[in-house]
Amino acid sequence: MDIDIISLGAGVQSSTVALMAKHGEITPMPVAAVFADTGAESRQCYDYLDWLESELPFPVYRVMHKEGLTKMLENTVHNGDRCAQPPLFTKDEDGQMGQLNRICTMETKITPIIKKTRELLGLKPKQRAKDVHCTTWIGISLDEIQRMKASMQKYITHRFPLVDLRMRRGDCFEWMKRKGYPEPPRSACVYCPYHSDHEWRKLKKHDPEGWQEAIRVDELVRDGWKGVDNKLYLHRSGLPLSEVDLSDDIERGQLTFLDECDGMCGV
Repeated sequence: MDIDIISLGAGVQSSTVALMAKHGEITPMPVAAVFADTGAESRQCYDYLDWLESELPFPVYRVMHKEGLTKMLENTVHNGDRCAQPPLFTKDEDGQMGQLNRICTMETKITPIIKKTRELLGLKPKQRAKDVHCTTWIGISLDEIQRMKASMQKYITHRFPLVDLRMRRGDCFEWMKRKGYPEPPRSACVYCPYHSDHEWRKLKKHDPEGWQEAIRVDELVRDGWKGVDNKLYLHRSGLPLSEVDLSDDIERGQLTFLDECDGMCGV
């Protein structure tokens, strides 16, 4: 068996890939798209995903690791359970800033997609992947080429259609516009530490519920958990998110999704 699927983040790049497949501009037609739901996306993202699902000629499977990232964080803080931790910023007793290793993408994005891929290939749990293959399309564009990574699974090959077509993120927006499609929102957890100040401002202005959830999570993780004793923050300034001055339009030293290495978030 040989199948093609789309790793769908519901951001502009992966949504463009999915819609281009609908129009036959990328072939072959995939058997499905798989959306790995962290449970912490913005309301706008989920609304857009609902619309996108109605537009595509192939099914969209929504998969989630256990109870989702937020519940995992809560269990870690309250019970000391192992956590798929985001790359939270830390401040030690001397006020020096650092950052936790990011394992949330692996556990809440990559692992659920691989599990669903195996299911689509007809594989049972722990069954050896023999005589089956999946080509997984990932919506990384030419301007994010450094995020391209090969699959860790021998029976899965990663394909990057936008890179093949020499399309950048801006080209995706233009393609959407030409086709009369609505502009997708940014795909990211509402409390992702990779947000720039511009993205935090947009969240605060356009998604008050998501903004309040980000503040809640920022306060939730502040005192760390077993094995992590330093103060933790969502914002790289080392200030509580509710106290950060987001009025300045000039970005200074902000991390972006270009800094993350698995290529599965924000597309």
